[in-house]
Amino acid sequence: MKKPSKRLLGRIVSVAIAVLLQVIWIIFAVLVLKNRFPFIASLIEFISLVAILWLVSKDINPAYKLAWTILILAVPVAGAVIYLLFGKSRLGRDMQDKLDESFHEAAGYLVQDAEVKQSLENESKAAHCQSSYIYNNAGFPVYRKTKTQYFRVGQELYSTLLQKLKYAEHYIFMEYFIIDDGEMWQGILDILAEKARLGLDVRLIYDDWGCASTMPQEFQLSLQRRGIRCEVFNPLVPIPSVLLNNRDHRKITVIDGYIGFTGGINLADEYINRKERFGYWKDTGIMLEGEAVWSFTVMFLQMWSVLAREKIQFKKYLPHEWHEQDFEDDGFVQPYGDTPLDHETVGESVYLNIINRAKKYVYIFTPYLITDNEVTTALCLAAKSGVDVRIVTPGIPDKKLVFLLTRSYYDKLLDCGVRIFEYKPGFLHAKSFVCDDRIATVGTINMDYRSLYLHFECGVWMYHSDAVMQIKEDALNILGECREIKADDCKNKHVAIRIGQSILRLFAPLL
Repeated sequence: MKKPSKRLLGRIVSVAIAVLLQVIWIIFAVLVLKNRFPFIASLIEFISLVAILWLVSKDINPAYKLAWTILILAVPVAGAVIYLLFGKSRLGRDMQDKLDESFHEAAGYLVQDAEVKQSLENESKAAHCQSSYIYNNAGFPVYRKTKTQYFRVGQELYSTLLQKLKYAEHYIFMEYFIIDDGEMWQGILDILAEKARLGLDVRLIYDDWGCASTMPQEFQLSLQRRGIRCEVFNPLVPIPSVLLNNRDHRKITVIDGYIGFTGGINLADEYINRKERFGYWKDTGIMLEGEAVWSFTVMFLQMWSVLAREKIQFKKYLPHEWHEQDFEDDGFVQPYGDTPLDHETVGESVYLNIINRAKKYVYIFTPYLITDNEVTTALCLAAKSGVDVRIVTPGIPDKKLVFLLTRSYYDKLLDCGVRIFEYKPGFLHAKSFVCDDRIATVGTINMDYRSLYLHFECGVWMYHSDAVMQIKEDALNILGECREIKADDCKNKHVAIRIGQSILRLFAPLL
């Protein structure tokens, strides 16, 4: 299927123009009313004041509050209108209620095994505390009997994914942010269509915003015609809406309930270096085989039940329904999800727990380093306490303004002893942490405000699994391909860059 690029670009541009025109019209109408009716000016000031007071009283990140407050005060009419249209960080009430109901129904199938919990506590009380946080606040238990395999680049994951898809016997569930027509997607699509023809339960969820410039509007229908059940998260519509804020950024594949994949790798050719966009594309992923895959199955089915308006019989998708033998034991494995439905920032807290409890080292891969005060303070405190903190970011950016913003955070971190490296061959899209040869996490969660506060995300937390040392080895190897940033690099910045970075940092939570 050849990609109709002009048509796809026209779709996203037309939606953007429609939304922009409606916002301008609303602002213009308010300004006209303000000039015609003097009391409207007082009303606008009152609404702006109420919006600021309501914003300040909310239990959200202070930086997010500050950015919106500055915007409302700087341009009272436009700022207030834009905030009322786009400022909320929660989904619409209908979708939120359905997701809450789905999470409640699934909770009975995500009960923590007491023996596994006790075993982890016996090995490490610190690791047990991290795991308990995830279960108590995200609802996903920790497992044993799960083998882990780490992938250093997208092409490694892709070849294994194709092999596992070919051997699927019962069902395939896939949930992705970006799908782009090309070699990677066609290789997967051919297998999915064949498996659907053979009678397997094949389902796909994709984010409409993520695919707006890569797939045509009839993409869902084309899949359904081939027997692939498909649902779209948050369809793109030309109406100003807070729903544009919340995207499904997860990357999940589940095969027969006991094989699962996640990581930063979307279904597009640049992720497997079949197409060059920003130099060499460095991304990471992980495959699980065993009982822990159940959490990814539940994540997918929770979202599916809401989008498809279906009642899910969770029990028939359990791992041992399709795999009678015991799974291989490989440390402790705990998949987790994060949602914008509550004010519990699970992804950020997992990262903070790793940083705060590190004793020897913590190595971090992230494409964007746009940290709030809590993360910045944790990184600085760890480095000042003698922990070897190293962060790897891209050498070639995918978004130049965001890269400029990322670099604005280097100064303070370097002053505190954090070591920062930029990946010279190209763009680093990986989201991985590894700490003290014992703990690691791999997933979809960027170190920016959108991932940490607004998107549906997922990851895998691991303790003493094989993948932990594989991630460490990858981190150490990649440093040889990086340029280490020194304090002098930051001090020699042009004044225009400093001013631009300062402005960008004011509005970092909104980018």
